[in-house]
Amino acid sequence: MSRYKDEIVWTIVVAGGASQRFGRPKQYEPLGATRVIDLSVAVARAASDGVVVVVPASDVVAEGGTAGGSTRSESVRNGLAAVPSDASIICVHDAARPFATADLFDAVIDAVVGGADCAVPGIVVTDTIKVVDANGMVVSTPDRETLRAVQTPQAFRAAALRASHQSRADGTDDAALVEARGGRVVVVPGSDDNRKITVPADLEWARGRLERASVAGSRR
Repeated sequence: MSRYKDEIVWTIVVAGGASQRFGRPKQYEPLGATRVIDLSVAVARAASDGVVVVVPASDVVAEGGTAGGSTRSESVRNGLAAVPSDASIICVHDAARPFATADLFDAVIDAVVGGADCAVPGIVVTDTIKVVDANGMVVSTPDRETLRAVQTPQAFRAAALRASHQSRADGTDDAALVEARGGRVVVVPGSDDNRKITVPADLEWARGRLERASVAGSRR
């Protein structure tokens, strides 16, 4: 349940992808005593007044969700259609990030309450980044001090998110669509543990993290 008295907060948990890089539906992989998707939905429910879960069309009956689309942006739009019109803030969270915390949700929502059109978590980039052309030729080397690797949950003023999807544009994240319309997008500190499960090695890391946390807890 949202802690914001003057806001109605809903979250869209996006789990509608085909997981091509993973090789099978990663959102349903077991993680501890539950599944990846269940952990992501649980933290979203704790931080929101309501949650829409977007899953592959074939899983709607089993999972009780909304059918996803052929792209991530289309899946978000399908989720948006299921969010009540009186929602004032909408978060979008990738189901493949099971270790997002309630504090991280609060941080991005607080930034929107404070006046941003969109707030995203980001972590400092430690590697040197090269911009290359189609032939692999280096075009430029951006100052990594200005770069952030962006995560979810991302929070939006509801009107800004809905407007950004009216053109039915596609993007790797929704913040880019709001940014393209001239919206005010801010970055809050993300978390190294808020890692996205993309390939099987990421799932092994996640399981190891849970085991380490369990061992640490048993020693207290």
